[in-house]
Amino acid sequence: MKYLEDNSLIFSRYDLFREQKEERTHRFSHDALLQEVAEHVIHGDDEKIITIVDQALEYKRPEEVIREGLIPGMDEVSRLWGEGIYFLPQVVLSADAMLEGITRCEEKMGRPMEKKGKVITHTAEGDIHDIGQLIVNALLRAAGYEVINLGVDVPVDLVVRSCQQHRPILLGGTALMTTTMTAFPRIAARLKHLNLQIPFVCGGGAVNEDFTAGFDLGIWGKEASWAVGIAEDALQGMTWSQIREKWNG
Repeated sequence: MKYLEDNSLIFSRYDLFREQKEERTHRFSHDALLQEVAEHVIHGDDEKIITIVDQALEYKRPEEVIREGLIPGMDEVSRLWGEGIYFLPQVVLSADAMLEGITRCEEKMGRPMEKKGKVITHTAEGDIHDIGQLIVNALLRAAGYEVINLGVDVPVDLVVRSCQQHRPILLGGTALMTTTMTAFPRIAARLKHLNLQIPFVCGGGAVNEDFTAGFDLGIWGKEASWAVGIAEDALQGMTWSQIREKWNG
């Protein structure tokens, strides 16, 4: 039997090990520290991000650190995700690092960062498969949205009540199984009855364009990377039907 002679890299993140050997050509800021802030987000380094953010805050306003360091870093993560270079673990780690940095900047400002708008997300009643939802949450938070994550196996009544309470600009739902995605048209019908014309983006392995076209408010979220673009459209006041036409037309 052959034994491992060197176990020093057992717990290493090989994606970063590979990237560190490659020459980085992307520049996100002309400021060296803000460039480091962005790169710590890209690497998902939530242990060192605070140190580098604190250094930047010594001579930069918190808003500048967020706008010119943290957000550009997460934008690059979104690009890497969209190109299939990054996967769920990298996206989640990067989002955690970015949120750590934003929290430190908010402490410096003495107030929370102003959010663009509220988005509610959930995994359908009877379903516990939330990988897609986790990615969507990370990307939306990185883009400056307040994400209200209702979790998995969320009853229809709770989704509707949350929409009544928070009045989000967008509602998101994921479902892996055909038996659980039936909750989505029921939610949409309840919202319409309450005159809550909230665009309802539905995604997951079981969902397709034909399904969401079968009920009002429904929009097919084919890719998790679409979440921010759709949220931006909702923020600009586009109706659910306009958003559906743009993204599913």
